[in-house]
Formats: sequence, C-alpha cells, structure tokens
Amino acid sequence: MGSEARPADPEPSRRSQLRRIAAAIVGLAVVAAVFGALLPRIADYGEVWAVVQSLTAGELAALAAATVLNIATFAPPWMAALPGLGYWNATVLTQASTALSIAVPGGDAAGIAASYAMLRGWGFRRQAVAVAVIVTGVGNQLVNVLLPLAALALLVISGGSSPVLLTAGLIGIVVILVLTTALVLVLRGERQAFAVGRRAQLIVNRGLALIRRPGRTGWAEALVRVRRETIDLVSERWAALTVSIVAGHLTVFGVLLVALRATGVGSDQVSWIEALAAWGLVRLLTAVPVTPGGVGIVELGLSGALVGFGAGNAEAVAAVLLYRVLTVVPTLVLGMLLGLTWRRRRVAPAAD
Repeated sequence: MGSEARPADPEPSRRSQLRRIAAAIVGLAVVAAVFGALLPRIADYGEVWAVVQSLTAGELAALAAATVLNIATFAPPWMAALPGLGYWNATVLTQASTALSIAVPGGDAAGIAASYAMLRGWGFRRQAVAVAVIVTGVGNQLVNVLLPLAALALLVISGGSSPVLLTAGLIGIVVILVLTTALVLVLRGERQAFAVGRRAQLIVNRGLALIRRPGRTGWAEALVRVRRETIDLVSERWAALTVSIVAGHLTVFGVLLVALRATGVGSDQVSWIEALAAWGLVRLLTAVPVTPGGVGIVELGLSGALVGFGAGNAEAVAAVLLYRVLTVVPTLVLGMLLGLTWRRRRVAPAAD
C-alpha cells in the first residue's frame, strides 16, 4: 500500500507570518515615534515649513537638477556589470527594484529578486545575472562603508573631530574586514569557492528540510563558475564599475548638500566634509533596515548629526526632509510606472 504524501507543516509559515507582522508593527511604531514625538523636539514643524516656503525659484531649480542627476546615475553601474544591458533598460530595472526595496520591509531581498526576474525575463544568462547582482551589491556596500571612512579622514585632516564618527569609522573597518574575508574565501581559488558553495547549500537544505521542501543541488559548481566570471568581469571593467558606483552614491549626497545650502545651512555652519560625514554615518548605521527605506531612522539620525555639526535646528530638519522626499518619492513613482512596462522592453539575445 503506497504511503500518502504528508502535508507541509504549517508552523514555519505561521511563524514567518508572525515575524513579518511583528516587524511591520515595530516599523510603524518607530515611524510614529520619530515623526510624532522625537523629530518635533529637534524643530517645530511650523518653523520647518516656514524654511521650505522661503525657497527661491533658483533654489528649487537647483534641487530639481540635483534630483534628475541622481536618477540619471542609477543605470550605469548595472550597465558596467552586465554587458549588453542598455541605458533605458537599466533605468527601468533600477527604478523598479529600488522602489520595491524602499516600499517593502526588508526590501533589499525583494529588490534583488525583482532585478533577477526582470533580467531573466529579458533573456540574460543566469550566471551573468548572478555575477551582476554580486558585483553591484558588494560594490555598493563597500562604498557605503568607505565613504564614512573617507569623511572621517578628511575631517581629521581639516582639524575636526567627532566621537560618533570615530565610532562609525571603527564599525566601518570591521565591516570591511568581514567583507574582505568573505571575498577572499570565495575568490582566492576554485577549491575555496567550491567549499563555500557546498557549505551554503548544506545550510539552506537543512532549512528547507524543516519545512519539507526539496533541497537544492549544484551550488558548489555554480559558485565556481560565478567566481570565474566575476574575476573576468572585474578585471575587464573595474574602472567603469568603480566610477559609476561612486558617482551614483555621490549624486545622492549631492541632493542633501544642495538641500542644506538651499535651506540656509552655509558652509560656515556645516562644511561639505561634515555633511558627508553625517550622511555617510547615517547610511552606515541604517544598513540593517528597521523600517522600509529607513523611514524615520534616517530623518532623525541625519537631522541630529547635522545639528550636532552646527546647523540650525529648523534648517537641518527642512534640508533632511527635502532630501528624503527628493530621493525617495521620484523613485517610488518612476519605479511603479516603469515596473509596469518592463515586459515590453527589448529581450537580450544571450539566454541559457
């Protein structure tokens, strides 16, 4: 007599749903606390609104130009990481996936999954897509860490100091060491890459077994192939990758700097080095998302850091809120609109 298939245990999915609900509740509580109680302690919203209303036509134009430039730099890193990906397709890809990352709690994973699905839908090889995801992801994380360290070095050279930034610098050094160690383990040789892939597959399969899902195979061999292609890509395109990734980050910072100057925070109050330090610190400390897109955490942390460096309270909060609106809302709108059209885009010829 044949045995009947046992139904999957619902407990893991229930626990997963409960964790997501709990995370959403915590996120909403954090946002409510920040905007309802904590941020008003830094500056009264009426004063903040008065600062925004005082912006001139020239200042608004400068903010619009900085926003457009920021959006324009989303695509080049992916173009460098994935030969054959055109500028418009890369723009559709980055705007849609970034919008998803912002809108969904813990959305980085969702953004990566969306990027993978879109690129596969356009016909790009699995291995090429995996390499592009790895190269752009690692590159962005390294720049996220290196920029606060660069700001710290510039601040020290210019005679300034900040205990908070020094702490962030130490955190950055630890993160770089961890990332470097992981990269060395994977890239130093095929034997190491094979071992890492086999270990990762074993860990994942143990988790899948708990929820009675079939295991995965071939990860070790796939990681060896990805290693080879990653080395080839980086050795050939390292300059384009480096310049495009750094430029993409600096244009985001450029929106903040323009917002600061437009709201009346002059260089005598907060220099561009101090602004870069505050911005880099907050981005580093919000690498683990508590709320979607860091909403609330970024506003509170960046406003507090800028005030600590010498900005006026109302001006600092106004600049930060402008910066957040201009770097989040356009991408959400564009991502939603472009995400609906991605299937109509040209299909790349190199499918596997």
